[in-house]
Amino acid sequence: MQLGINLGYWGAGMDTDNLAVAKEADRLGYSVCWAAEAYGSDAATVLSWVAAHTDRIDVGSAIFQIPARQPTMTAMTAATLDSLSGGRFRLGLGVSGPQVSEGWYGVKFDKPLARTREYVEIVRKAMTRERLSYEGEHWTLPLPGGPGKPLKLTVHPEREHIPVYIAAIGPKNLEQTGEIADGALLVFSSADLLEETALRHLRAGREKAGKTLDGFDLCPTLPLAFGDDKDLATLADTFRPYTSLYVGGMGSRKQNFYNQLAQRMGYEKEAAEIQDKYLSGDKDGASAAVPHEMIDRCSLLGSVERIADRMKEYAGAGVTTLTLAPAGWTLEERIAALRAGAEALERAGVA
Repeated sequence: MQLGINLGYWGAGMDTDNLAVAKEADRLGYSVCWAAEAYGSDAATVLSWVAAHTDRIDVGSAIFQIPARQPTMTAMTAATLDSLSGGRFRLGLGVSGPQVSEGWYGVKFDKPLARTREYVEIVRKAMTRERLSYEGEHWTLPLPGGPGKPLKLTVHPEREHIPVYIAAIGPKNLEQTGEIADGALLVFSSADLLEETALRHLRAGREKAGKTLDGFDLCPTLPLAFGDDKDLATLADTFRPYTSLYVGGMGSRKQNFYNQLAQRMGYEKEAAEIQDKYLSGDKDGASAAVPHEMIDRCSLLGSVERIADRMKEYAGAGVTTLTLAPAGWTLEERIAALRAGAEALERAGVA
């Protein structure tokens, strides 16, 4: 099992620190540095900046939003980043959610699975540098009856195959991800529930493609709070606002993928309460309603020894890249957490 680092969104007030964190992760031997986008910073610019200031660590989009870019633009960006970074780019994709897709990009959030499948097919085809033609439900290239003609990518990626990851939560998305991608980006992942909530669906998709999970990168992101094992409740409180935002407010009452995941994890009553309070404006109440057990199961909390034990559980469950999101209001705190993660992996003996 390898380690990754997730910088989250640029522009949240810790940008200089983020670069220092990425450089320290590079020095410590972390395998990949991910950056996210929503409706603020774009991930491609951030990854280019990080790649220019690091030497070995891969840079990955977690995620490029599918409604934000035409698939050929994503192929162009991926090829450019791979070339500029010397073959260190990983392409993570996701459909985002209906509020962002329709509210920010003006793209109807319909048939997300079919759109994702076509998108990946076009991106992969474009990156092979063959002349591109495609006829699908959502994209047709070139457009018929006009001056367009099949073109090929002029940029040469460093590698013949740039790995494609998909952010997947629901069972159908997970199954398709197993079928068409090289890896899955997961959130709110508990080691003891990975088989039920993710792996069985990914395995079904791999079987459809005539493959196994061998070589498939299972990549959950886990918040990490480094500290004394006597203070686990306080450490867990660090992630209450983050958890309540996603379970309670990241989506509508009818369509919140994270809330549905919490329900599948066995927190049906708690997920409903968190959402009710969050959507009514009681964000503090929503945070307080998040069960400590849920945070602890989906995070790395405590000492190096406790974190190492949890890493063993994730490695045993099939995780191949464990991405950390270290907590801390200061650079020193985040660097300490980053180093604790590297030390824990060494102690766990699962690298």
